Amino acid sequence: MIRTLADGLLAVAVAPACAACRHHLDSPTESAVCGDCWRGIRPLSAPFCTVCNDPLPTWRSVGGLDERCPRCRESRAHISRGRTIGAYDGPLRAILHALKYDGRTSLAEPLAALMRVEGHAILEGADFAVPVPLHWRRRWKRGFNQAEALAARLGVPLLHALSRCRHTPSQTDLPADERYANVREAFRLRRGLDVTGCCVVVVDDVSTTGATLEACAKVLATAGATDVRTLTAARVVTTLPAARPPSRRHEADRRL
Repeated sequence: MIRTLADGLLAVAVAPACAACRHHLDSPTESAVCGDCWRGIRPLSAPFCTVCNDPLPTWRSVGGLDERCPRCRESRAHISRGRTIGAYDGPLRAILHALKYDGRTSLAEPLAALMRVEGHAILEGADFAVPVPLHWRRRWKRGFNQAEALAARLGVPLLHALSRCRHTPSQTDLPADERYANVREAFRLRRGLDVTGCCVVVVDDVSTTGATLEACAKVLATAGATDVRTLTAARVVTTLPAARPPSRRHEADRRL
């Protein structure tokens, strides 16, 4: 009753808008984002790559190496598997923008709740959740690290295992082929930490090419972590060309 009364008073006196769609909020005490936007988040549909979550051709068998896309087999060797809430578009993109650029840190909890649901298999058995670190200058300017805000709410012990040893241009401003070079050797293990034999989950808000996640995973794997997984709130899904159906000869080869 008190919450209903508070919602009514806020709606009349302040008329707050949804942080995502900017439409009027009917229940501002419950969330800074309206129910329509939360319900509008699109989860990814299988089959998809078990590392980057890009869609796989539907005619492929799922098993063994076929669970990873060709790009992950070649350039993401240190990540065993990864998961995300959904594609980085629509309401999910708007919600993440509100968290990251508008400082709406209250959104970290419901986003982390969705990450726990979609990434339950990634979090199961994990020893630590490791947030992708920001350079101190970017953290000072933003006031918080969105990856840390999410990682702290996943129900797995938080470990600040990594530090950013050099300031890099934002990955957002770079073409895809330059992002791996941009973050190469940009991270290092914090002094005095030992992750030998650990299963760790690298956490970030958005994955585009996966370059940042792979750079972090490489440091952790080199330091002795036996299993490095990733979990993000969103993934920029690469549109793959439509797969041609297998030829009859190919089908015969598979049966053999």
